[in-house]
Amino acid sequence: MIRDAETTTRVPQNSAKSARRVAYAALAGTAMEWYDYYLFGLAAALVFNRLYFTTLDPRAASLAAFATFGVGFVARPLGAILFGSIGDRIGRRPALLLSVTLIGAATVCMGLLPDFAAIGVAAPVFLVLLRLVQGVAVGGEWSGAMTIAVEHAPADQRSKLAALVQLSSPIATLLSSGAFTLVLLLPEESFDAWGWRLPFIAALPMLIIALIMRSKIEESPEFARIAEAGTRPRVPFVALFRRAPGRLGIAILVSMLGVGGFYFMNTFLVNFGANERGIDRQIMVNAMLVAAVVQAGVTLWSGRLATRFGPGRVTLWGGLATAVVAFPVFWLVDTQHPVAAIAALSLGLSAVILAYGVAGSALAGLFPTELRYSGVSLGYNLAAVVGGFLPLAAQASLGWSSGGSWGPALLFAAFGLATALGGALAHRVLPRG
Repeated sequence: MIRDAETTTRVPQNSAKSARRVAYAALAGTAMEWYDYYLFGLAAALVFNRLYFTTLDPRAASLAAFATFGVGFVARPLGAILFGSIGDRIGRRPALLLSVTLIGAATVCMGLLPDFAAIGVAAPVFLVLLRLVQGVAVGGEWSGAMTIAVEHAPADQRSKLAALVQLSSPIATLLSSGAFTLVLLLPEESFDAWGWRLPFIAALPMLIIALIMRSKIEESPEFARIAEAGTRPRVPFVALFRRAPGRLGIAILVSMLGVGGFYFMNTFLVNFGANERGIDRQIMVNAMLVAAVVQAGVTLWSGRLATRFGPGRVTLWGGLATAVVAFPVFWLVDTQHPVAAIAALSLGLSAVILAYGVAGSALAGLFPTELRYSGVSLGYNLAAVVGGFLPLAAQASLGWSSGGSWGPALLFAAFGLATALGGALAHRVLPRG
């Protein structure tokens, strides 16, 4: 058995002002990292299928691009083990500096990578390798930022500050979608030749800024306490499976919708609207921009709800809401009306974010300090192995649903119900508030 993580260690908490400063620094670095990661999702839907898988028919090329997108998720558990070990053995801070460097470098290299017409089959091979590096880095990024923010926070502010860090997702969506909106204004030939590369190369100055901000984050007081006491596990992920397998399972369920549902919306649904229903791709990208603004508001609201009702219960509500809106989201896109498409992305993403906004505080609360980085990392990223392939599964479902939207809608609803179950289980074991 394992005690509630909130009461496993008794350490002096930072002031609310200091904790907020740490949360903002974690937010800034994570926003940059998600920007890099989300760019790949947009490019998979709009670019890679045409420029890196040119020998395939359009639907097969989309499948190949989404498969490459999903490869990054397979690498994330490896990153979770690597960075979880660094974070629980050496410290949260060095793990965060390393993860942001890796993903920034990989993203810039993607922007410089020649396409299939230039170097042939080597192009998709190198694209997959760079995506693997991204996946390893992200395997330790979000969990580290969330862990250090929660561990600096006063107990009654943890859900709110964890939700604040979650604003990195809509900020990154706005930046990545906004960048693609601008380059899509170029003539199609210019966009295909060099325009799409600019958002990727822009990751370089963002990486420098993120490293400067990350270097100013202090180590968490809770980690300093266990380091001084000598209670750090020798092999954190082994200790995790031995001491808290049940909580790890709950963490996976809690995370499934946030990981899979988000990429389902901003990758598959964008592609579905543009390529399957003939909606202008610029409209679909603009719809993501609108949805990101809505997402920011829902994220902060979810943190307030979690402070009052508990993150487990809010996760349950988000999962159920997703199951309810799954089919209406696709009915709206099926109309092929621009306003309906914008409403569809905002509606679907709002339901997903109700659960995702509190995922950080829910996962951090499941594990004790000495296993927290590894527990949050593995729970979140094992869910990503399944969730990352949701866009691919949804694309494949169009085959057995004869192009009908009910196939992907059914998959979307199933993910919502899985996370609803995780929220119900988490509510039983998490401390309240």
